[in-house]
Amino acid sequence: MFAYVILAAVTHAFNLDLSKVELHTWSKNIIIPLAILLVMSALSFRQLKIIGFRPILVFVFGSFIIAISAPLLVLLSTFFSETLHQIIIEEGYWKGLSTIVGSWIGGSTSQLVLKEVAECPDGLFLAILVLDNILVNIWTILMFQKIKRSDQLNDYFGIEDKIEDFFPDEVEINVNKLQPVLVTIGSCILVLILCHFFLIESFLMKIVILSFAGLVLGNFIRIWNHGLVLKIGGILILLIMAILGLKLNFSTFSIPLPIVGFTVVWLVLHYIFMMFLARKIKLHMAWVPIASMANLGGISTAPAVTAAYNEEWMPHAIVLAILSMVTGTAWGLLTIFLFQQMV
Repeated sequence: MFAYVILAAVTHAFNLDLSKVELHTWSKNIIIPLAILLVMSALSFRQLKIIGFRPILVFVFGSFIIAISAPLLVLLSTFFSETLHQIIIEEGYWKGLSTIVGSWIGGSTSQLVLKEVAECPDGLFLAILVLDNILVNIWTILMFQKIKRSDQLNDYFGIEDKIEDFFPDEVEINVNKLQPVLVTIGSCILVLILCHFFLIESFLMKIVILSFAGLVLGNFIRIWNHGLVLKIGGILILLIMAILGLKLNFSTFSIPLPIVGFTVVWLVLHYIFMMFLARKIKLHMAWVPIASMANLGGISTAPAVTAAYNEEWMPHAIVLAILSMVTGTAWGLLTIFLFQQMV
């Protein structure tokens, strides 16, 4: 969290625009794929059972709430705020709000697809981009805090969902044993080079391939150093968060205040409903911020927030984030359909 916020504060204080520097390209093409490969190779098939059905159910429910909440809130607004209904429906702000669903769940690609489907004007799209950026940044900081209070929430709600600890909190890297270290690092570098060699352009496809490759490496190489990849993966996630912090820009923000309030309520409802479901099915409360960040934050921020609770859970956050990337456009199309019924 500090890596994220401090870098953003420095760029803002000195009025630096570092959103276009080459470092962001390196992060997307090299650092993030390598982090995914390392973190996923720390996951054993035995650990994969942790995800199970219930966390995925909470995650999918969170996506569903994001997709339907905005149209339902607009429908309810006719009873208490004609102004809000007029701004969103009659002035066409629903087209911009629909693209937020793609951004939150599926990422930039889904957002651009939904922009074309909803025929969102460029000016509105830019304003929505800035609003989306600010809210997700704030939400990420909140989720860092929420996940640390998961055990307290479990006690409060009487949830006894315990998760097996596969590695001790302080993992011994065993650098004295040179062969496992060389095999582990060398294999990861080789797989990453092969991925670039075969010119896999799609970011989603690259992430999926490297995730499966990590699982294979970590489970079928007997001397694989799981402690080492967890440590390095955690450091790379920290680096990714710091680079993301360089992109923040609050100076171009201009959007009606009711839209800002509407979007905040939309976000909060998403979280409340996921907490409600988690409590009903007696699921460990840490899964709620993890599922929320997998929905809203994506492949880099979800494991970062997860690591604030337990580094061993980072691979599970990545799996959920991949599901999010795959399903984002479909959920956005549902939102557009519901809005179109009101126009």
